[in-house]
Amino acid sequence: MLRTLDCTALTSIPPQFYMPDIFGAQLRPLKLPLLQRQITLVKPLVVEAKAKARANTRKESAKTRNRRIRKKYDGTPAKPRLSVFCSAKQLYATLVDDERKRCIFSGSTSQESIRGDPPCTTIEAARRLGEEVVMTCEELDINEISSYDRNGFARGERMQAFEIAISAYGFLAR
Repeated sequence: MLRTLDCTALTSIPPQFYMPDIFGAQLRPLKLPLLQRQITLVKPLVVEAKAKARANTRKESAKTRNRRIRKKYDGTPAKPRLSVFCSAKQLYATLVDDERKRCIFSGSTSQESIRGDPPCTTIEAARRLGEEVVMTCEELDINEISSYDRNGFARGERMQAFEIAISAYGFLAR
């Protein structure tokens, strides 16, 4: 036999279901807990930005200095920017026309025409590269450069040998 409950009673008491006595077991009520609404308050996610601490306040990074220099100076076809990159073993120099976004001249100490036969030291090759830049400027009727961009690199032996060669032509004020 199956017992039924009144529908109005379901709102106030937990529902109880009775199982028929099929297998000879006694009738036992099955109690289920009432489903309760759980109200959860969601707090808004607040991300606080902290002031960026500068790791090196006294010495800025080379890239930061280089970006600042490039904002000030732009190369033109008549007055290009002389950019120098110094890797661990080689020195690279380029004359850049920023107005047209073109490279007028590019050379490095690893080129065979600058190195010579038999090969010389990188310091001697840097001096020869400076002379090659000067010869290219004479061919293109360039009397002045807008800026000398070392890309934040320190003046090592290769850089000094290169600078001596181009300062003889009058590019660098000494």
